[in-house]
Parts: sequence; structure tokens; C-alpha cells
Amino acid sequence: MRLFRWLSAGPVPAAFDLRRLGWRLIESDLPGRQGRGLGVADLAVLVQPDGLVMAQWLELAGADPAERKRTMLVGVEESQDRSRYIRLGFGDAVGWWSLPHELESRAIRVIEQARALPRYRQIGALRLDLLAREAFVAGRPAGLHPREFALLWRLADAPGKAVAPTTLLGDVWRLSFRPETNSLAVHVSRLRAKLRLSGVDGLIETLPDGAYRLAVADPAPTDAARQLPLDAHVRLGEDRPENRFHTDQQDDQHAF
Repeated sequence: MRLFRWLSAGPVPAAFDLRRLGWRLIESDLPGRQGRGLGVADLAVLVQPDGLVMAQWLELAGADPAERKRTMLVGVEESQDRSRYIRLGFGDAVGWWSLPHELESRAIRVIEQARALPRYRQIGALRLDLLAREAFVAGRPAGLHPREFALLWRLADAPGKAVAPTTLLGDVWRLSFRPETNSLAVHVSRLRAKLRLSGVDGLIETLPDGAYRLAVADPAPTDAARQLPLDAHVRLGEDRPENRFHTDQQDDQHAF
């Protein structure tokens, strides 16, 4: 069953009520407030901007990119407003003229777009490439191992938000328990060292409860980092492919 959430004052207008086409309405006053057990890509969010108070709009506009990507703004008559909302990262914008089946098709497309993983993520000076499983600063690779990249990519899901160690163990290592080892801390330390060598320091923060998060704004690469050769990561002794594979193979053999 397809799901949608309605955000505006009053009930869902008949023109935008996807329940008529078999969808289920999830009650919530703001995206992410309720239904957190539902994955980001499991539902579309329909928003009527004219029915929002300023506080609601500010929270919506400041939501994570993934939240905006699955959000459709409805009842937007001016084409320039629709274009502006799409440029802001919202999944779609339609007027009152949308027919029910067209609205449904657009909502399905929004959900499918939310499911699609981006190849690139830009975090300040740092560019993550999912296909290459590598991080780049000023075009230079950081020389990350697959697990180091997976850690960084997972933290980049929501910069500024804390991620518990148990969550990282489950999402990156597929472990449902916390083993008697400090391998997570070792991987984070090694990742920090490589980012520091690339000229990006202080990006990964450790919170008092042991959780990790990406700093909301990371520093630009230093002039010295810009002058590093493309193979600067050899300084960590992990540049050769056989060493990279061996390290990850050892991790797998120890389930960590």
C-alpha cells in the first residue's frame, strides 16, 4: 500500500486526496515528527504552502535534503513559484489543475526519486563518490578503504546529526550487537587521519555519549593540502591495492 502525509491547515482537499486511489494517509503535523518507523522512501509528503504558518514553513524549508526530495508542494498556481520550489530541492510542485491520476503519477515519481541514491555528496570541500567509493578534496583522493568510505557515507546521510555506535555497527558492518573490540574507534581514527592528511580536519566529531556526527560546516582545505600530490595517502602506508584488500579481508574474517 502506498502512503502519503498531508501537511497544511485543515483536511486534505478532494483534489489532492490520494485515498481515493487507494493510498493510506499517515497523520503528522510536520515531516519526520511521526511515522519515523517508515523509511524516507516509503511515502510521499503533500504540502499546501498557503496553509502553513511561518514556523512550519521554516522547518520544512530547513529539513534534510531527503525530506524535501520526497515532498510535493500542491496548489501552487504560479509557474515561477513552482520552479523556485523545485530549485529549493522539493520533489515536485503542482497547481490545483492536476487530475487525480496525474497527481498519483507525480507522487510515485517522487517516491522513486527518494529511493535513488545519489552518486555524489558534497560536504564543504569534501566530495564523496559512491561509485568509486572514495572521497576527494580538490580532486585528490583520500585513499579510503571500503569500510572507511561506508562509515563516512553513513554519517553523511544527515550532517550534524548524531549516529550511535550501534547504528553504525548495524548499517556498516551488519552487526546486531556491539562486539568486545574497539575496531569502530580504530576505523574512525584512521578515517580522521586520512581526512586530515587531505586537508579536512575536524569533520568527524565524537559526542560525550560515544556517538559520532559530521560537523555541519567543515573547514576548507589548507594551502598545503592543495599542494599535496595525488598519491599523498601513501604516507599512511595503505596506498597499494593489495594492502587495501588485505585490511578489509582481515575485518571480514573477524566480523569487524
